[in-house]
Amino acid sequence: MARPRRCRRICMEPDYDSFRPEGILTGEKINMTLDEYEAIRLIDLEKCTHEQCSRQMGISRTTVTEIYESARYKLADSLINGKILCISGGRYQICDGTEMFCCGKKCKKGTPAVGTTEIQRKGENDMRIGVTYENGIVFQHFGHTEQFKIYDVENGEIRETQIVDTNGQGHGALAAFLTQAGVDILICGGIGGGAKTALAEARIKLFGGVSGEADKVVEAFIAGKIVYNPDVQCTKHEHEHSCGGHTCGEDKHGCAGNH
Repeated sequence: MARPRRCRRICMEPDYDSFRPEGILTGEKINMTLDEYEAIRLIDLEKCTHEQCSRQMGISRTTVTEIYESARYKLADSLINGKILCISGGRYQICDGTEMFCCGKKCKKGTPAVGTTEIQRKGENDMRIGVTYENGIVFQHFGHTEQFKIYDVENGEIRETQIVDTNGQGHGALAAFLTQAGVDILICGGIGGGAKTALAEARIKLFGGVSGEADKVVEAFIAGKIVYNPDVQCTKHEHEHSCGGHTCGEDKHGCAGNH
């Protein structure tokens, strides 16, 4: 069964919904959908990258590329072949101003706030690393982390860091949080199977079963010397008490994958 298409988030409907060439008219029309129009607006007018556009529209970068190329072809067809360009239809929803990336916010001006913490804009050439964080160390249970420390790395050097609050949102919401924040790599202690799946779908690379000082761990990652467990998995206890009764990573729990 084909996966249902997601609605694309757009900031507003266009003020002008048709364009008619002067001169000899062919009488032919070509229709650009509102999500194609939004991709043109964000990428060509607002100078967003495809990644930034995907976050703002709530779709994947691959989908952004597809609809952007379709929109550009329709523009060219209208300009060169004298076709009337109409803008209407498409699978979209108007943004309500509550999403993290939406509502006419300029891509260049950075990322809007999440909760009470503002996440700064990721640089074009940066690799963004997120670490589950508590008091300077790698927090040992992904689903209950209340903070991430985010590291922007360029050319093998840490360019900038920031600590952001999550308000303890839970596994699924935290995966979405990291996706919206533009994180490429997640370093953590214990993590459940559902969260691993969500991260994989978001194309966020996972390095789990890690412990120690967050800064040193990231330095080790950059140097290619990080020690992690690719098979890290919270055990069935996770479903029985959500890891809330003690610190994940204890031998009796196994969240760090060391048992």
